[in-house]
Amino acid sequence: MELLFGYLGFLAKTATVVIAILIILSAVAAAAAQRGMRGPPIGHIQVLRINELLQDMWRAIEDAGLPPAAAKKRRKREAKARKKQQPDEARRRVFVLNFEGDVAASGVDSLRREISAVLGTAKDEDEVVVRVDSAGGMVPGYGLGASQLARVRSKGVKLTVAVDKIAASGGYMMAAVADRVLAAPFAVLGSIGVVAQIPNVHRLLKRHDVDVEVLTAGRYKRTLDILGENTDEGREKLRDELHDIHALFQEFIGTYRPALDLEEVSTGEAWFGQRALDRSLVDELVTSDEYLASACEEADIFEVSWVQPKKPIERLFGQATLAMGKLIDKVVDRTMGGLR
Repeated sequence: MELLFGYLGFLAKTATVVIAILIILSAVAAAAAQRGMRGPPIGHIQVLRINELLQDMWRAIEDAGLPPAAAKKRRKREAKARKKQQPDEARRRVFVLNFEGDVAASGVDSLRREISAVLGTAKDEDEVVVRVDSAGGMVPGYGLGASQLARVRSKGVKLTVAVDKIAASGGYMMAAVADRVLAAPFAVLGSIGVVAQIPNVHRLLKRHDVDVEVLTAGRYKRTLDILGENTDEGREKLRDELHDIHALFQEFIGTYRPALDLEEVSTGEAWFGQRALDRSLVDELVTSDEYLASACEEADIFEVSWVQPKKPIERLFGQATLAMGKLIDKVVDRTMGGLR
């Protein structure tokens, strides 16, 4: 019991310290705002040349098998050769973008900037490769993401989407826009379907004599509700809306992949690599790493990403939270070890 009281006392002290730190940080932020801090910092495009990255890794492996003197001599010889080497103007370029999706498709904000930057310099012989990793989410966000990828095709630039893990639902909507869809052997693709899930606590509130008034203007302003009593008419209306969105989803996929049997693949199911290939959801089974490493032989590969720097106060909050979290974890581990 003494250990338990000691543990609770420590938690109270820790909470006091955390609150004090947050108050200080808030004061710093308020003071900075009063001094007229500028708005959010503008991000920038970051470009990484994949050819050089891969060559550096290969050289490191080769150097590991040589005596130090021989490895140093070889590096100097190759450096001189690279200086004398003339750039090949005929080589095409491959621009690599990465999209990691969440429910709201928040990554679209960076993707749209990256595509704008690439299309400002891309030529007809170039290629854009987008590595998509997403299980889908909200319709407007992923619809916008697919529309951003459609800009590449409208510009006449070859668009390839590579799926190493998953491109389902909204993620597959984006992938389907590509001229060519690549997938790793055990990547998951498909899930061409629509779902809506709404909890309802009306009966619980009713049991405790809690009334909820929901006022609307417009017959279908609110179909299903979390707090109020839902009706069969509202359920049917929402079901009709879902069917309409599903039909739009199918029409969109069919526009870019006309060879698909939409009746077969629009059931909401998803398939792994070879099964997805058998159903024409993808065009080739290959990882993005293998595809890009092979392209390095005849093209210049550039990984393009939009970097949005954090404001100083955001970095400060992040560092303080991380430090406090580590401190609490250490002390809790010790205390709980004693209690056990």
